[in-house]
Amino acid sequence: MNAQSKSSRIPGYYNLTLEERLKELVSRSGLTAAELATFAPEGGLSTSRADQMIENVVGVHGLPLGIALNFLINGRDVLVPMAIEEPSVVAGASYMAKLAREGGGFTASASAPEMIGQIQVLDIADMDSARAKLLDNKGYLLEKASQSDPVLLRLGGGARDLEFRVIEDSPIGPFLVLHLIYNVVDAMGANTINSALEKLSPLIESITGGRVLLRILSNLADRRLARAHCTIPLAQLGFGDFSAEEVREGIIAAWAFAAADAYRAATHNKGIMNGVDAVVIATGNDWRAVEAGAHAYAARSGRYTSLSTWSKDANGNLVGELEMPMAVGIVGGATRVHPGAATALKLMSIQSAAELAEVIVSVGLAQNLAALRALATEGIQSGHMALHARQVAIAAGAKGELIPRLAQQLVDEKVIRIDRAEEILQNWQNDCN
Repeated sequence: MNAQSKSSRIPGYYNLTLEERLKELVSRSGLTAAELATFAPEGGLSTSRADQMIENVVGVHGLPLGIALNFLINGRDVLVPMAIEEPSVVAGASYMAKLAREGGGFTASASAPEMIGQIQVLDIADMDSARAKLLDNKGYLLEKASQSDPVLLRLGGGARDLEFRVIEDSPIGPFLVLHLIYNVVDAMGANTINSALEKLSPLIESITGGRVLLRILSNLADRRLARAHCTIPLAQLGFGDFSAEEVREGIIAAWAFAAADAYRAATHNKGIMNGVDAVVIATGNDWRAVEAGAHAYAARSGRYTSLSTWSKDANGNLVGELEMPMAVGIVGGATRVHPGAATALKLMSIQSAAELAEVIVSVGLAQNLAALRALATEGIQSGHMALHARQVAIAAGAKGELIPRLAQQLVDEKVIRIDRAEEILQNWQNDCN
């Protein structure tokens, strides 16, 4: 495949038909038409396979899958699949990625894939003595924990550390907590961690004389962080009646609101997760775990705040940074069982869980910028509702060529409501009778 075919820049992609987009994607991605067919309902997750994934299966539930364009991440072009029902997210992330390209794209990194497993130990008579005994047996316990997953151990993973702390003040009184730090390599790690904790529990009870109750992975994966950084050249920020400086200062002021106020931060971070979750879902990963970790991390100081940071550099360019836990994998779970998830990973040429985390956090930063830019200038409803108009038109009963016609009239009237859409359709029908 030549360099051009790998580019994530596809001008006019939005204006192509669905069939044309798929054809273009085949030529750009290196995927076959059969592989891309796994994104379609008839070629994707079957009910028979779904029946093996969860209980009481009666069918499968679909989400629109779009391709975010223009992403340049660590010097590599990436076509990013996003599964989401909300209009404007894919378009917003793609456009912000285009602006970021002018500043060199996104620079991203991920820390070691270390997850935390927790063991709660109750009924300990002497906390100091119990901790001392655990420290004396730390090496033995780590060895036993690593043996719970020989495959990961062979790949360079395994138990890395044990940490001990006492919860002094709880509704049931004091108890001991152990943190097992485990390198899960390219897995998300939940099953591996939980299996290791089960293996350790009787040993912990024997050593401490206490009673183990909970033994479970923590979704506050603050040892497994992903970071993204981008610089938007000042010249790229101006549009319409808004000067570049006005847009830049508006974005920074909008971010400052989220940094200082939890009510705003919740919606600000939700905008980040619009981008993050869409890629997590497309790749078959656990978006609920990523959500939980993100919001807990946002409150790590004791006050809920923004996950991202926006500022300006010495040259006046806009600079964005995002850091958050990113517990995702490319082996195990739905990432391999769901045919569409496997294709999504192949489309992005993902070779490791760390690389996937870098892509996801970059998309989150791009989507955050899209929301802040809209809020700080023309308002969030302008672009969002224009795209939403198509959904309103369909919900009102429009079909075929009437859908774009009705959507455009709703946009022109600036009244994007289903009652108005139904009224317009009825008027058109009366005119034809």
